[in-house]
Amino acid sequence: MEETTCLVAGGGPAGMILGLLLARAGVEVTVLEKHGDFLRDFRGDTVHPTTLDLLDELGLMDEFAKLPQRRMNSVQLPIGGKMQTLATFDRIPGRRKYIAMVPQWDLLDLLARAGDLEPTFRLRMNTEVTAPLRENGRIAGVHYRTKDGATGEIRADLVVACDGRGSILRAAAGLGTRRWATPFDVWWFAIPRNGTDPAGAVPVLTADRVAIMLDRGDYWQCAVLLAKGADATLRERPVGEVLRDMAAVVPWLLDRVDAVRDWDEVKLLDVQLDRLDRWYTDGLLCIGDAAHAMSPVGGVGINLAVQDAVAAARILAPQLLARRVRPADLARVQRRRTLPTVLTQTMQRTAHARIIGPAVRGELNVSNAERANLALRVFRRIPILRSLPPFLVARGVLPEHAPEFARRP
Repeated sequence: MEETTCLVAGGGPAGMILGLLLARAGVEVTVLEKHGDFLRDFRGDTVHPTTLDLLDELGLMDEFAKLPQRRMNSVQLPIGGKMQTLATFDRIPGRRKYIAMVPQWDLLDLLARAGDLEPTFRLRMNTEVTAPLRENGRIAGVHYRTKDGATGEIRADLVVACDGRGSILRAAAGLGTRRWATPFDVWWFAIPRNGTDPAGAVPVLTADRVAIMLDRGDYWQCAVLLAKGADATLRERPVGEVLRDMAAVVPWLLDRVDAVRDWDEVKLLDVQLDRLDRWYTDGLLCIGDAAHAMSPVGGVGINLAVQDAVAAARILAPQLLARRVRPADLARVQRRRTLPTVLTQTMQRTAHARIIGPAVRGELNVSNAERANLALRVFRRIPILRSLPPFLVARGVLPEHAPEFARRP
């Protein structure tokens, strides 16, 4: 039977950050990733200012700067045939007043290369966690299966579930979960972007569609919101209707209404919002989406998961080095990360109830340009309204910083 000090299930942003930080503390850590690479379409690609600061503290900013990326520092809204700026990140604190849009696989490859430089870091691809390994009433490791069908076990002082909202470990542990109904799902697809198009994030609201377009340089990453459970019915209609409806509000899309030719190009995200009552049991800690599945509202899920990983590394590294991790230590991680999680999910639930739910039901209409411009002027003139949403999205609450043992020049 193989052994490690900390076993991390899942090679997403939270798992890779946690593995890297613990390895820099000298902890023997093994990260298991079920896929053979990190290439996945429409994974969250937003890197928020707090994560950018973290990469700088870890000495990785120069390498990160070489990755293909776009910077998003504003949100614009099409009103009366013109693009109006709804919010900017100009006034948020910190050096980096933008969100970087970077392919997630490039970021994960960068973290994997940094981990490979640490003698106690091990990343195993094509290796899927299938169940927890139990011993004397606690979780003492995992069972795994490789791509070629081989199975095995790895013992660990601590297992950390970073394997997302469908976490096998979370389900097996039987931890109580609080769930909230969500009124929408999301279609993801890509269309070409022209040099004359606006930059940043562009929300699009029509009588039949609610969408947001994210500037990715030579293409737009488009998220179209639809009523929960309506996917199968809507796919019976021509796929071209989606872009034609958007072009009715955003005329500069008229030359691309045939860019999506088949429903196979449109991926469905089943939106969920939940949170574990307790993120841990003896020998197991859940973080990121495994502890709290987030709505895509604000694009903050990845940022929260990374912040969870930083807090966990800072709190648990000394205990892991001493080989005595107790449930009380795991409880400290949950206490540290509960406030930002609850506040963010409350913001998302409010947006679901007040904006997104009515919008996908066709009850929200901003086609009246005069009314929309009036609302925009009010928004701009009230400082708290103008500044709070960009701050919550870009920096959030209780941002975490790299512990001293993980920092590099």
